[in-house]
Amino acid sequence: MEQNVAIEVRDVKKIYKLYDKPQDRMKEAFGFGKKKIHKLHYALNGVSLNIYRGETVGIIGTNGSGKSTILKIITGVLNPTQGQVQVNGRISALLELGAGFNMEYNGIENVYLNGTMMGFSEKEIDEKLPGILEFADIGDYVYQPVKTYSSGMFVRLAFAVAINIDPEILIVDEALSVGDVFFQAKCYHKFEEFKEMGKTIVFVSHDLSSISKYCDRVFLLNRGSLLGEGSPKEMIDAYKRVLVGQYEAVEKNQELLEDDDVRRAAQAASRGENPHLLEYGTKQAEIVEYYITDDQGVRTTAVIKGTTFTLHMKVKFRDAIPAPIFAFSFKNVTGTEITGTNSMIEKSFLDSVEAGAVKEVSFTQKMSLQGGEYLLSLGVTGYNKDVFEVYHRLYDALNVTVVSDKNTVGFYDMDSKVAVTDSEE
Repeated sequence: MEQNVAIEVRDVKKIYKLYDKPQDRMKEAFGFGKKKIHKLHYALNGVSLNIYRGETVGIIGTNGSGKSTILKIITGVLNPTQGQVQVNGRISALLELGAGFNMEYNGIENVYLNGTMMGFSEKEIDEKLPGILEFADIGDYVYQPVKTYSSGMFVRLAFAVAINIDPEILIVDEALSVGDVFFQAKCYHKFEEFKEMGKTIVFVSHDLSSISKYCDRVFLLNRGSLLGEGSPKEMIDAYKRVLVGQYEAVEKNQELLEDDDVRRAAQAASRGENPHLLEYGTKQAEIVEYYITDDQGVRTTAVIKGTTFTLHMKVKFRDAIPAPIFAFSFKNVTGTEITGTNSMIEKSFLDSVEAGAVKEVSFTQKMSLQGGEYLLSLGVTGYNKDVFEVYHRLYDALNVTVVSDKNTVGFYDMDSKVAVTDSEE
């Protein structure tokens, strides 16, 4: 391993056995039957990369691409199925919220627990404690069990511990997304200090603006394989092509989809469809197909903020319906309804429909939501005389990713134009 290499990952694979039923795992463990009853899933499939001392490196990719898995292997939380990882330097990691904390201990006790696990003496932790508490800034909550903390307080304390143990390598996995805007700014300021001190930073984030601003190099993962490495701009552009299905990805996992059910599940996941959506209604009118296209007319589950996209649904009418109403809405992952509309509000379709008809419905608009993950719900309703009828509703039917290299405050972007001019006194 070269002296200027902080982290070396060589041909790492992480393979999981997937079972249809819990009892199948036990049957196979005890050798009951000769038939293979598991399927292989490659969370990582032959990934190799070098991270050099003093670099700030980002790892990006879609959900399920292996980003968190590779960080856990680098930090020793997971062991690789195959391959080698070498780390040169003291590592501090902020991975999943709660990792390394005892929920029954209070904040102070958890600071000492983490410090001890990292190899510090009680005296050394005593010296670092004031800096940790000052950075966390959670007041008297440090004396309360951490199980009573909000996610924001939790990440404040965890990050304060991670950065105040004088690490040579700092690894952060998306954890900062739960902090408030001011705390995130404080953390990124710390990143800049670490960069100036020549420390190595590796972080996973869906916030492409942060990736672009802070990273020297970026690795792009997809389906467990490394698609490429390069400058932030190069890899962000490639990532956007992956999201809209226009990147020629390395399909190393394709031969593993031996079973039709697995293949269908993988195809549904790639379309962002929810297999556990909530569905109800009289079915007098039924949504039989739905999807999104980008501004190039390509089907996708990812939309670049600021571009135009179209929501499509095909509706089959089993009965004659007077003036059906077609609707959609977006929720965030916590269930808050962010926005939506329907054909009646838009005054776009107020006609009656005969039994047996099939209608293609489309809503076209500019994407102004902040970057992140959203859930799309669809519906066909109407009024039968004065009675409101729900013919078909699909809740949380589609996962839509909004890709953004500039997130403002709140749910949506006002697309402000800024001008600064000299003023006469």
